[in-house]
Amino acid sequence: MTQTAIPCTLFRGGTSKGPFFLARHLPADPALRDRVLLAVMGSPDARQIDGLGGADSLTSKVAIVGPSTHPDADVDYLFLQVVVDEARVDTSQNCGNMLAGVGPFAIEQGLVAVAGEVTRVRIRMVNTDSIAIAAVETPGGQVRYDGDARIDGVPGTAAPILIDFLDIAGSSCGALLPTGNARDMVDGIAATLIDNGMPVVVMRAADFGKTGHESPAEMEADAALKARVEQVRLAAGKLMNLGDVTKKTVPKMCLVAAPRQGGTISTRNFIPHTVHKAIGVFGAVSVATACVLPGSVAAEFVASGAACGARRLDIEHPTGFFTVDMELSEGPRVERSALLRTARPLMRGEALIPAAVWPGLLIVFSGRST
Repeated sequence: MTQTAIPCTLFRGGTSKGPFFLARHLPADPALRDRVLLAVMGSPDARQIDGLGGADSLTSKVAIVGPSTHPDADVDYLFLQVVVDEARVDTSQNCGNMLAGVGPFAIEQGLVAVAGEVTRVRIRMVNTDSIAIAAVETPGGQVRYDGDARIDGVPGTAAPILIDFLDIAGSSCGALLPTGNARDMVDGIAATLIDNGMPVVVMRAADFGKTGHESPAEMEADAALKARVEQVRLAAGKLMNLGDVTKKTVPKMCLVAAPRQGGTISTRNFIPHTVHKAIGVFGAVSVATACVLPGSVAAEFVASGAACGARRLDIEHPTGFFTVDMELSEGPRVERSALLRTARPLMRGEALIPAAVWPGLLIVFSGRST
């Protein structure tokens, strides 16, 4: 049986993991590209046993990177969520964790030249047509991966990657608050519908009969809770200008409660049909933004802080907390959101798929390439 070999790098980006591809190494046609990626990751299959996927939504992710034609960007980054147990690839959202690997990957692939001790990589997030800037340490002309930065959800330490997000409000829904309100009633539940890089529905855990401090496993085991959250999600999707979200991975659903670990607020996140063991990057940014909006559901749990200027918010999640630094102006308006991530390449090589899916550029016969 012949197979197609596709160059890629397996990266851990933040608390996620998946293969990174150069755009020129994949088919341009989206439908064919998706079939290729399903084969690469081994979907649909709960174990993803015949592919590179890790049988979890956090490890069934793909990044495609290439040169950008945008005047304010160096590279384009397309994120693809490969559904584990369905033959479906979703491009309706960003992933800020995988984003952490884009800068190092772009530098190592020669898409961006090293510029001193720290190289700033301007990244256009194709999914939402918005810009992020990643500051990557490059001492001696090489990407540095070892360092003292620590993020919850990843063991050990690594070099810090600082990411600034520019003007991401409403990137999927058209407005920071798609309904124009800081609070709405959605199917009988008080909710803040917000999009600051990720569409999120913020709700009180207590309104679902929960403390908001249950473990992900406890929430996963509650079928009635999951059904009720999904009922609200389907209604919220239409209000957020997302249409029918039955087959979409947005909006994310966030149950909030008072903090217990000294943070700003406690969260439990449905992404959307499983409970996140932490919280996504853009999900954290959207929740943090809700925390500073007067009248929002999240604001009920937050101690008052500066209405303008610098603000640091620690968003608690089941395995720690996620710190978001914000610059606020009158309104309040979020002028800047920034956060710290780490990333590391785990393997470089070629992903192999059946040639019947796509003959590609390089065919491998019995393990030997031609």
